[in-house]
Amino acid sequence: MAKGLFITFEGGDGCGKTTQIKLLDEYLRNKGYKTLLTREPGSKGLGVKLREILLNYDGEVSPTCESFLFLADRAQHVDCIIKPAIDEGVIVLCDRHTDSTVAYQGYGRGLDLAQINMLNKIATGGLKPDLTIVLDVDVETSQARVGQEKDRMESAGIEFFKRVRQGFLEIARQEPERVKVIDSKQSIQEIHAKILELVAR
Repeated sequence: MAKGLFITFEGGDGCGKTTQIKLLDEYLRNKGYKTLLTREPGSKGLGVKLREILLNYDGEVSPTCESFLFLADRAQHVDCIIKPAIDEGVIVLCDRHTDSTVAYQGYGRGLDLAQINMLNKIATGGLKPDLTIVLDVDVETSQARVGQEKDRMESAGIEFFKRVRQGFLEIARQEPERVKVIDSKQSIQEIHAKILELVAR
């Protein structure tokens, strides 16, 4: 059986990832492909518990602790869900993955990028996405889309999210073959059409 594919969606909060990943999942299923739609943090099982802590814990969380919680979720996710699905020929669509840790905890929180990349490699066993789609939107639009009710990560402030956005754009600049940036201020259908072009390749 041929191996599947691993496609990740990245970008700041309110960029439209969830909408677009669901549209792609529906498109691929209608074409007869086996897909798995998942997310980080908190796909299922242990990950759900970790997601609850990461997004809703109301006490202080150090940037290093935050990183390790995301990495713990990722290791569980990759070993128990993503890799087995890929080995069975499934197209795995994941809402956030390693690039979010680089952008949020590295560029956003200011942690050492080389260490984060090393830890990501350990957590994933070296697995990298075949394609990563970054939906890019300015921070003001992103914040307006998120609205007033924000979780712990969404409440980090404008300057933090500007650094996160620059982080995603820098990742794309460093890995242009894997990471593709799409302007998410376009219409939902325009973005979906561009995603289908990228996936078809």
